Amino acid sequence: MERADLIVVGAGAAGLYAALTAAREGARVALVSARPLAETASYWAQGGLAAALAADDSPELHEQDTLAAGRGIVRRSAARVLCAEAPERFRDLESLGIRFDADRLGNLALGLEGGHSRRRVAHAGGSATGRRILRQLSAVVAEHPRIEVLEGCRAAAVRLDGSGRCAGLDTDDGRTMGARAVVLATGGAAALWSRTTNPPGSFGSGLLLARAAGAALADLEFVQFHPTAVAGIPGREGFLVSEAVRGEGATLHDAAGRRFVDELAPRDEVARAIRTVMDAQGARSVRLDMRAVDAGRFPNVVEALRDAGVDPMRQLVPVAPAAHYVMGGIATDLEGRSGVGGLYAIGECACTGLHGANRLASNSLSECFVLGYRAARAGLAGPEPSGPSSAAPADVEPPARATREAVWRDAGLERDAEGLRRLLDDPHPLARLVAASALARAESRGAHVRRDHPRVDPALDGYHSLIAAGSGDVAHEEWS
Repeated sequence: MERADLIVVGAGAAGLYAALTAAREGARVALVSARPLAETASYWAQGGLAAALAADDSPELHEQDTLAAGRGIVRRSAARVLCAEAPERFRDLESLGIRFDADRLGNLALGLEGGHSRRRVAHAGGSATGRRILRQLSAVVAEHPRIEVLEGCRAAAVRLDGSGRCAGLDTDDGRTMGARAVVLATGGAAALWSRTTNPPGSFGSGLLLARAAGAALADLEFVQFHPTAVAGIPGREGFLVSEAVRGEGATLHDAAGRRFVDELAPRDEVARAIRTVMDAQGARSVRLDMRAVDAGRFPNVVEALRDAGVDPMRQLVPVAPAAHYVMGGIATDLEGRSGVGGLYAIGECACTGLHGANRLASNSLSECFVLGYRAARAGLAGPEPSGPSSAAPADVEPPARATREAVWRDAGLERDAEGLRRLLDDPHPLARLVAASALARAESRGAHVRRDHPRVDPALDGYHSLIAAGSGDVAHEEWS
């Protein structure tokens, strides 16, 4: 059996930073990545890193905006930790060689995005933030002598010792590895929906690995539908047009050319407004006007659209909502601990309760670094597993096309009991768990909209949906 102090699964922003944190503490790290470094989903991230860095800003104001966006179920302690620690993680990223955008005077250029009351979103290369961060962190990781990068293999099963504690990992290429702790940073599950901004591999494999090992899942009913994903352009269907574009003045228009929404409202509001207009006008999309926006701020957006035959500096861009970010995931505490000793989860595969019912724009990238740092250190501080271990095999097959279409139809922007009950019979386990979570929350809140329960239920304020391992039943628990 190969051994490391820490095994990190996933080489996106969260996984790379966790691996570096542990290695800088002197640990031996094994980093498991299905894709080559710098080619994971984080590479495509256009949003930035939200942190209270401006003179007129503060962690308290950032926390208030996070709580407001989350519609009454943000875990306050998680918001407090993120907003207090994000500035320090930003400075550490700078020390690792990431150059964030500056204005003509050399001052940090902070963007404004939906739901934020201050300019607090730091970008690197404009809308190419994910690309720049991933490239630099990947280069640092590749050169670090204490990190072994295992590219081209996937986690197949978490290993458990006789007491049920995580003891290591099996991979699909036949490796068996032991470690003090395993950190899952496997990304999200929005590719479970047929219309999505995510790559095909983002279907929740880490959630299924953790569940098979005994971890609980939380808040699976809450998926954020990004308002402005390209619609109807061959080769660019679902391509995300960053919210920062609207922060710099882009506007949304209906078929008659009328503006119909505050473009900087939280994402759930904008997505619903677009859906309402589309339904009323029988349209497949609305139009995004970014002709007055500085093209140099969003080079990858402009380039991708021009390559597809649409010049956004001259033409309006057809957009519609698409599944983008699952607020739910593996239930963890504020150190990334799951309910299984020695098994941690960070990034989009985890659920700390930070995002509540609607994620505040660019908080997720900040969370990757804040929780990646905390989880790596907590994992190294834990006890060694004891005795022999065995694998907890998981069914991590990707969803079939029919499943993805069913999830979009029955658990899309709007749901009802009839569709959700139909989805309970889907062959894919995660589709069934999403349906059960959405069915159990008989209210409309944030990104979760029930046609048959259109109002918020105040009795559910502060309560999160929890599904224990081995169960399909949903319990509602209050998290502070």
